[in-house]
Amino acid sequence: METFYEVMRRQGITRRSFLKYCSLTAAALGLGPELVPQIVHAMETKPRTPVLWLHGLECTCCSESFIRSAHPLVKDVVLSMISLDYDDTLMASAGHHAEAILDEVMEKYKGNYILAVEGNPPLNQDGMSCIIGGKPFTDQLRKVAKDAKAIISWGSCASFGCVQAARPNPTRATPVHEVITDKPIIKVPGCPPIAEVMTGVITYMLTFDRIPELDRQGRPKMFYSQRIHDKCYRRPHFDAGQFVESFDDEGARKGYCLYKVGCKGPTTYNACSTVRWNEGTSFPIQSGHGCIGCSEDGFWDKGSWYARQSDILQFGIEANADQIGTTAAIGVGSIIAAHAAVSALKRAQHKGDV
Repeated sequence: METFYEVMRRQGITRRSFLKYCSLTAAALGLGPELVPQIVHAMETKPRTPVLWLHGLECTCCSESFIRSAHPLVKDVVLSMISLDYDDTLMASAGHHAEAILDEVMEKYKGNYILAVEGNPPLNQDGMSCIIGGKPFTDQLRKVAKDAKAIISWGSCASFGCVQAARPNPTRATPVHEVITDKPIIKVPGCPPIAEVMTGVITYMLTFDRIPELDRQGRPKMFYSQRIHDKCYRRPHFDAGQFVESFDDEGARKGYCLYKVGCKGPTTYNACSTVRWNEGTSFPIQSGHGCIGCSEDGFWDKGSWYARQSDILQFGIEANADQIGTTAAIGVGSIIAAHAAVSALKRAQHKGDV
């Protein structure tokens, strides 16, 4: 198969534009300039990786997000970086011809293709709630996963179950990792995930020939290591105790923090407040609606989107530096006193043992 660079040159892309692309890709992945040469080398020498993209129980919002990526453009990902050989939503082929392509790629690139899964498999009624090519999606998933190099679970449906798995879950919709247990799985949750996060994960895997570092839930740390709250532009209002009390009040017009009307930013890990959506234009909080926590496990079953999940304390706008300093000093003094008491008790016990 052609390399990424060979495909770009064939399309008339200059060397200068290619190097610029590699630099922008490194920036999008949060990598330093010293790693740009590695990206250049990988794009010049590695063949495009075959990708098989399956769809289970889902609404196609992940695909809708993916095709709107700007850095890199999805056309560059699909036509140059990877060989998207099967995707029943985007491909022109259908029916028996499409299924023949799936079998051909699985046989030709055994152990060397990436399986991307959007949606989840239903296990009740022998999987009859989702039929692909006349067979349960569960069967197709297990068949294609058998010889895959790695699996990417697109969106909260594949990663955690999402709305299909919400109580009472009559179809027994199940996350991919609970069905496929013998393959490395990269979870890219969100409903849907951010486009640049999706293309960024693919770019990283193709460039470095390994899966990115994952957190304990299996999500790439490069995009899911910080809470939305940590980089939110409304964070100063939270620290100052300035909150929206209702969506039509003066605080809402002034852009105050949305925590009191249910924003889940303090408990949600994602890149929304940094990468944002639509080429970095905005994200839900910037549009005036609180985060609903869609990249977290079981968010559909965690109560109202407009109710606070927990009480988080902040200094508040009325607290001045002297008051904060006094409170901190009292807290530190209490800790020192407690430590001294414990130390004295241990010394007394030690003397008694001697």
